[in-house]
Amino acid sequence: MTQQNKKFEMVIWDWDGTIMNSTPTIVECMQQSCRDLGMPIPSDKMASHVIGLGIIESIRIAMPTVAESDYPLVLERFRHYYLGKDHELILFEGIRELLSDLKLNGHILAVATGKPRVGLNRSLDNHQLNDVFHDSRTADETRSKPHPQMLLELMEKWAIPAHKIVMIGDTTHDLKMAKSAGVKAIGMTYGAHSAEELMAHEPLACFDNVEDLRRFLIE
Repeated sequence: MTQQNKKFEMVIWDWDGTIMNSTPTIVECMQQSCRDLGMPIPSDKMASHVIGLGIIESIRIAMPTVAESDYPLVLERFRHYYLGKDHELILFEGIRELLSDLKLNGHILAVATGKPRVGLNRSLDNHQLNDVFHDSRTADETRSKPHPQMLLELMEKWAIPAHKIVMIGDTTHDLKMAKSAGVKAIGMTYGAHSAEELMAHEPLACFDNVEDLRRFLIE
């Protein structure tokens, strides 16, 4: 790999469903939380649709009949179940190697996620990825997706123009955020949203595996 191979200076990643194979677990924990509380249980499709948004926005959309005063109850139950499974979650095959190679190739790597800061930090620690990423933004410290604020803050801090940045994610929330920020986007179809949903937002490309993404980025 050489510097001449760089298509982008900064590669910004979604976390859940893009780097970490967590979509089924999040759906299960969301549904079990509602079951415990006797609340309407969102379908698999609805629960997966809101992955990537901030937790409050996720509850509001996936559980529209739940009163805002009950959001803390849902959140407590969700955290109970998710933390019980957090250590079991794995990275998608090839992701660790791709991230390492991108960094060695001189890319600036960042995360833009709907997770809270404590959750992202825990995942970075669990998977020993703290030294891989140069920066990150979470939904509880800035505006949640699909608002572009996460990307705009990263662009400004690192002084990298929009055309030198790509956002990689598995949901339409990621692609909408990228479009609003004026940056390119790539959809990964192995996560929460289908290829058809992702392609409707005109990403540069959609891939169903990490090896094809690797070839696009650095080979």
